Amino acid sequence: MNKLILLFVFSLISLGFGNYVYAQQMTYVEDPLVVLETNLGTIVIDFFMDDAPKHVENFILLSQFGDYDGTLFHRIIPGFMIQGGDPNSISGLSTTWGQGGQAKLTDTLDSEFNTIKHNRGIVSMARSADPNSAGSQFFIVHQNSNFLDGEYTVFGRIVTNESFETLDKIAELETTTNDKPVMSFSTMIIKATVVERSSISNILDLSPPERTESDIPESLGNQIFENKSLNIRFSVPEGWLLQQPDKSIPNSPDVVAVGPKIDGINPVISLTISDAGKRSFDEIITEKNNSLQEAVYLNKLVINSQEEIKANVYQTNAIGNFETNDVSFQIEFMEVTILSEGKTYTFAYSNFVENFDNHLSQFYDTIDSFQLLSQESPIMAEGGPEETQEQEGGGCLIATAAYGSEMAPQVQLLREIRDNQLMNTESGKSFMTGFNEVYYSFSPIIADMQRENPLFKEAVKLGLTPMLSSLAIMENADSESEVLGLGLSVIALNLGMYIGIPAIVVIGIRKRN
Repeated sequence: MNKLILLFVFSLISLGFGNYVYAQQMTYVEDPLVVLETNLGTIVIDFFMDDAPKHVENFILLSQFGDYDGTLFHRIIPGFMIQGGDPNSISGLSTTWGQGGQAKLTDTLDSEFNTIKHNRGIVSMARSADPNSAGSQFFIVHQNSNFLDGEYTVFGRIVTNESFETLDKIAELETTTNDKPVMSFSTMIIKATVVERSSISNILDLSPPERTESDIPESLGNQIFENKSLNIRFSVPEGWLLQQPDKSIPNSPDVVAVGPKIDGINPVISLTISDAGKRSFDEIITEKNNSLQEAVYLNKLVINSQEEIKANVYQTNAIGNFETNDVSFQIEFMEVTILSEGKTYTFAYSNFVENFDNHLSQFYDTIDSFQLLSQESPIMAEGGPEETQEQEGGGCLIATAAYGSEMAPQVQLLREIRDNQLMNTESGKSFMTGFNEVYYSFSPIIADMQRENPLFKEAVKLGLTPMLSSLAIMENADSESEVLGLGLSVIALNLGMYIGIPAIVVIGIRKRN
């Protein structure tokens, strides 16, 4: 029989007067269960006191003091689990859901990993990448998820038919791309109540929970992430916390896997997906390298190596220099960019320089496993899909001319103007559409000529310098009218520089002759 025994003398000595009064308000329950009343039904939770006593006590305290009342099951992944218990979901912005919640007697709980398997109906404690970071958030397993065994603390299970029916109803709700419920009100925990077991008459006669064969379950090595809407599948290290951040900022990651904190920092593997448009792989890599030049110039970044692994796969290894609170430290990065089916897929791994090699092989496992669901084999597999330069064309003549030169920061500024000013107005979008049609009709040919002839490349770079300087004027264009006004001025200025002035010179020479 599970028993919750509160030692009030211990509370007084160890936790102080405030928490002593807190404890005095509790109602003693001999054999407790917790009933979660939701808008879709009732969930009854029984506990494994012997396996996770601190987590059981924490969950019951949070329930008795109303911490779960009004919270949502804010993360729903059918076939996997439903997650709730975050106070941020009561009234906070949806972007903060999943980021809040403290334990009751301490801010966080140390792990109590045990041998109970994460089978359907199991209740387990959510945490960050740090195993000792559990607070108030918990999850209920929808379908067997044994890759979690030994990585998260199991402390209970649901024990009535209605509980399983409610679990299925919540799991079947429509969600956003970030696994948040569209109709969030439906997932609300109206009230969490601690009751005596004897007060629940319809408890199922369940067998003891299934357990792993040993106290240390055999490692499965990696867990698989698959997303049909993103058309991707790949592996990440087992036990790492997988997240899909809101795509509110351009070039922000689509998927992030966070590992356990070591020496104050969490190792991270991320994937960022972008449209390649009409750019060739050469141009994409050139743009990426140009964006690194300013950081290199400012001694914020040191590039260790760069290499083309396949015709459509490029790898960069670098070390960044950072400073916070007057403390300097170095983070090492490995970035692999892949071009396939008109999109770029950029995987990045980061960690302290001293710990970088700890998970490097697992990062390469991630790269080797990466596959588009629309393709038959992983990109890196022998004979895997490639997109060659012949298929993509020669790329952008401006980016090719500027690569590795003092013009690189100017080209990067122009990209920022394009993305932040021009593409935010209708006239700017129309202009860029027409411009790209004309520009890419000849740009790849000139870009290839630059690669073949260094002297020609220098001539093109010299000729582009006035135009790049004049285009910087567009940085001041915010409104529709400013884009039109400054855009026409820049066009007129360049027509004068590249056509008007040469024409006047030629006419003058002819008159003299």
